[in-house]
Amino acid sequence: MTLKRIISYTFLFLLLLIGVAGCSFMQLSPQFGAEAKGKRLQAMQASPHYHDGVFHNPVETNMDIGFKGYVKMIRSRFFDEVENQEPDWYLPVDKIAPERLEKVQDTATVITWFGHSAFLIELDGKRLLVDPMLGERASPISFMGPKRFNEELPIPIEDLPYIDAILISHDHYDHLDYGSIKQLADKTGHFYVALGVGAHLERWGVPAEKITELDWWDEAEMAGIKFVATPARHFSGRGFSDRMKTLWASWVIVGKEDRIFFSGDTGYFDGFKEIGEKYGPFDITLLECGQYNELWSSIHMMPEQTVQAHLDLKGKLMMPIHWGAFALALHSWTDPIERVTKAAKSQGIMMTTPRIGQSIILGRQTPRSKWWE
Repeated sequence: MTLKRIISYTFLFLLLLIGVAGCSFMQLSPQFGAEAKGKRLQAMQASPHYHDGVFHNPVETNMDIGFKGYVKMIRSRFFDEVENQEPDWYLPVDKIAPERLEKVQDTATVITWFGHSAFLIELDGKRLLVDPMLGERASPISFMGPKRFNEELPIPIEDLPYIDAILISHDHYDHLDYGSIKQLADKTGHFYVALGVGAHLERWGVPAEKITELDWWDEAEMAGIKFVATPARHFSGRGFSDRMKTLWASWVIVGKEDRIFFSGDTGYFDGFKEIGEKYGPFDITLLECGQYNELWSSIHMMPEQTVQAHLDLKGKLMMPIHWGAFALALHSWTDPIERVTKAAKSQGIMMTTPRIGQSIILGRQTPRSKWWE
């Protein structure tokens, strides 16, 4: 056997070994979640948005950035320095005393931002958590991946009171966090998720009877509060082979007096107008504004599109989200809020910009400080 052939076989063997080790690691590591099977899979297959083994976006969406796109992304990430991609100072975080949450607000709608897309919402005497990614890294590996700008949260998970419901938009690591769910599972009454996401939760110890999975336009009710899973233009996946195998969604939350829209992750599409027609006007829209790039503009909105989505939804007050906690794209960390502030002003839109941990009280308290400057 020639030396060249020996080297080739050795290289192929190493590749095979790495592949087997990687697959084994993913199978044995719970943070990657689980594959839908049985009745759950049958429910997914019955969805009009599911065919050829995966879910599909509400409009045609090309997510292939091409070879040139990958080269540009790699060059930008490793060789082009992005100015101010992360803050070089400790961001202000308003601390929440545990006693403040002992009694849930029942005379007002209180919305408290935990950074990125995570919220505590007090509505009609119930506590809701939305996309509670409260971990240190948006990654399946504890020592690698995007790290939270601030180590401290407004309140530690262990100090949070009983949560009536958790809503999850999709299964990406910056929205669905294994460690956070493990800590929240026993103190949460119910989980509302998009189709297929329940498989991850069950693997993590959440009982099946505490999980409701919804398709787009499905509605569920809890103590008079309506939850609607509405379309979004994005994708899903936690590993190498499960892309688009669970559904992604935005959420409509309807209380006795107030209506809230939460976008999750999404590119701009005309579905916002349909949601606005069916469930608007909204007292507040919590809209994605961050982690964008021209290379993936079909699945993450630019700040100017965030403003247009708010108009489509017939929103009254807008809050830009999906920024202020992690650097997942190649723009400066303040670019989203600077651009969306300018665009909102040009359209005469009322916008709120609370500090992390600072509460919005609909109709009473609308924070507007430029705390990022």
